Amino acid sequence: MQLGDFLDFDAITSRLSGGNKKSLLQQLANLAAQQLGITPAEILATVTEREQLGSTGFGQGVAIPHGKIEGINRIYCLFARLSEPLDYKAIDGKPVDLVFLLLSPPDAGAEHLKALAAISRVTRHLPTLDKMRGARSRDALAAVLMGADERDAA
Repeated sequence: MQLGDFLDFDAITSRLSGGNKKSLLQQLANLAAQQLGITPAEILATVTEREQLGSTGFGQGVAIPHGKIEGINRIYCLFARLSEPLDYKAIDGKPVDLVFLLLSPPDAGAEHLKALAAISRVTRHLPTLDKMRGARSRDALAAVLMGADERDAA
């Protein structure tokens, strides 16, 4: 599985003002709800519940808030680059500025894990992270993310 299989390229945001972790999760829930036709409250409750199990800040400035949610029939992901890094209580203690929100149907266990693995592959590649941080527009970010898919497929 690759990013292109589930990432909503139309929902890439290049300068989201995160504020704090709670505010960031609310903003992400609002953005996803617009695309999925479900309430932001449902999304926020799902990702907040998962966050209580442990931070989804995976290190190197990347967070992957995620969860399974009723009412969707496919794996859905949006990406946001924050205008300022924020304290996310990440595993490595570093602030977060790159965020992937991943939502899956409740019965998509294996596919959910494959999607998390695809995001993880991209975010472990330091040159890709540098390009994501340096991209000047949403289209440039989309090109970097598509290029990461092509690199992983090769």
